[in-house]
Amino acid sequence: MPLKALNKLSGSFSRTQKMPVLFLGHGSPMNGIEENVFVEGFKKVGEEIQYPRAILCISAHWETKGTYVTAMENPRTIHDFGGFPQALFDVQYPAPGSPSLAQETKDLITNTKIGLNESWGLDHGAWSVVKHLYPKADVPIIQMSLDYTKPAKYHFELAQQLSLLRQKGVLIIGSGNMVHNLGKVAWDKLQGEPFAFEWAIEANEKMKAFIEDGDFQSLIDFRSQGRAFDLAIPTPEHYLPLLYALALKEKKDETTIFNDQPIGGSLSMTSVKFN
Repeated sequence: MPLKALNKLSGSFSRTQKMPVLFLGHGSPMNGIEENVFVEGFKKVGEEIQYPRAILCISAHWETKGTYVTAMENPRTIHDFGGFPQALFDVQYPAPGSPSLAQETKDLITNTKIGLNESWGLDHGAWSVVKHLYPKADVPIIQMSLDYTKPAKYHFELAQQLSLLRQKGVLIIGSGNMVHNLGKVAWDKLQGEPFAFEWAIEANEKMKAFIEDGDFQSLIDFRSQGRAFDLAIPTPEHYLPLLYALALKEKKDETTIFNDQPIGGSLSMTSVKFN
């Protein structure tokens, strides 16, 4: 880390005990208001880890040309979905933003230009899971967008430059789904026992094996892993947040996989903690 970058971070965010890194399978927006096994998993993680000074969330639901971080004092709660009960649209997550963290994040990244955004807010990829970790909405939170024009390697290398934030009390969360193919959902199997197509099981198991073996290059090269991966990742936006978490894993970090359960044949809620 260049001395210049360290100096820029020395003001509002002093060094703390190293924070964990999370990848959360967020699934349906309904997880924002339901009580289920996945919500229990989110709550358990929130209880296990130290309380953060701030959160940086990379959500599948904010794609941009170029990379941006939210920099407003009070991010709005975005209801970026349709066809759900009014109770879900009524949810507000009034956590404060952190313009100072946004600026410090921008200053840390040297391999690309980072823009400061004051119009986005918190989409459901962020608030529907974070609200279960921190229901009091008392932790400042910013979001980082996914540049849809860039390859996986770009996202992994960008995320590596965020590593110092772990030492500053910042909890970094990637929010997406490892297996996410809405076009092949078995809607008649959304209720009841967990169900997954064979290709979804294959992809999910291979992803977990790569994660546990530390073979992150194979996960960066996800388009070279065969048919099961192609079906699991028809578009990359829900997968890429996983790469942000992987890029921030340190050698001494332990890997914990939780919420490892399929939904509707073609979705997985598999989540990962590095600590």
